[in-house]
Amino acid sequence: MSIEAVKWAMDDAPMLRTPAGKADTTARHVLQALAEHASKTGTNTHPSEIRIQYRTGYDRRTVQRALRRLEDAKLIIPDGTVQDRNRYRLAMNIMRDPSDWDELEREEQDSRAAAAERKRRSRARRVTHSNDVTVTDEKSVTEPDVTHSESGRHAVEVRDVTHFKSGRHALSAAVTTNEPPVEPPATQMAGVGSYSYPPQGLAPNAPIDDDGFALTDALRRWARRDGFDSLVDVDHETAQFLDHFRANGERRANWPAEWQKWIRRAHKWAVERRQRPNGNVVQLPNGRTLTGTDATVAGWAAIAASFDNEEPA
Repeated sequence: MSIEAVKWAMDDAPMLRTPAGKADTTARHVLQALAEHASKTGTNTHPSEIRIQYRTGYDRRTVQRALRRLEDAKLIIPDGTVQDRNRYRLAMNIMRDPSDWDELEREEQDSRAAAAERKRRSRARRVTHSNDVTVTDEKSVTEPDVTHSESGRHAVEVRDVTHFKSGRHALSAAVTTNEPPVEPPATQMAGVGSYSYPPQGLAPNAPIDDDGFALTDALRRWARRDGFDSLVDVDHETAQFLDHFRANGERRANWPAEWQKWIRRAHKWAVERRQRPNGNVVQLPNGRTLTGTDATVAGWAAIAASFDNEEPA
């Protein structure tokens, strides 16, 4: 078995399509079975049809039709026979269109965005429905002996109170009661005070979670391609990135671009730290020198501060 041929059949060979536009997974599976018997250049593969049946689980007619489709697409080329078995050569020079991967990534991002939107709508439906709100008529609220607010004064109940020192009557003394204070309503519909959480007590997600940001294989390949992962722990930096934006609750128009800025900045800091005589030392503006863990914490704080001061992506 050739690793080169199998990798081509699994990753790099063009994906055939059915008349309906779906991926032809049957032909793909048969192509992989042929690659397992090929040389590293894709030649001299001649498994029997029964061997392909055993390998794939397809019946004979399905295997034969898949072989014809692969021949028509020129991904396999007949190359004689061996012991009454057809021999093929794999067209390993034909490579898959890179846009296939970009299309899958777009579908994944669209799926995440749709899931975030469904989650947002689900949370929105948890608030008190307008049909469940009790509406009280103003005539039922204002009692006859209370001065209406339009008169410019608020009525206070008057009681004949005897002052304990003077013995005189204070007719204008406001009534003091021992009743407990009434708490304002706690729903969003009440419009009292600041925002309060829904009745279930579930805190809302940060914008970065609602937007569905995730560390994808494409972002990892970008960090590896530009050499950032040589000095930066990508998973650790991603955790720092998420914690930062969950804490400040800010939203960015392009989260992947914002993440790339974060990684570039962390890499720059790591390079500068290595170029210092003592990479684990930070000199503060007030003249104080930090070493060890204090220096490390100060370094990450500097990255976060510079990140906040820049223009968002």
